[in-house]
Amino acid sequence: QVQLVESGGGLVQAGGSLRLSCAASGNIFSFNTMGWYRQAPGKQRELVARITRDGSTNYVDSVKGRFTISRDYTKNTVYLQMNSLKPEDTAVYYCNANRLVPPRGDYWGQGTQVTVSS
Repeated sequence: QVQLVESGGGLVQAGGSLRLSCAASGNIFSFNTMGWYRQAPGKQRELVARITRDGSTNYVDSVKGRFTISRDYTKNTVYLQMNSLKPEDTAVYYCNANRLVPPRGDYWGQGTQVTVSS
């Protein structure tokens, strides 16, 4: 069973930075994609950033130029560096991993709260 554990959330003032971490229980190279989603109160969960096995990345328009997704194979960890945070970035952030080899499927972490004060 794949487990994803997020950390790094918290309260920060607008303009500040946070780095989220997602530690996987297995070799992250086995995942087709890994990404970060977020869900604000009353809103649908949205994709924030994603990285594929070949290293390609994509971001939602609202975070381009401010957020960076990266990974460390030696630590089986994916990161989301968030700079120039805005109050509208406030949400619960979830790590996601998609695996195409058994055990196949989408895996989710428990989420970490990010709150940006104005």
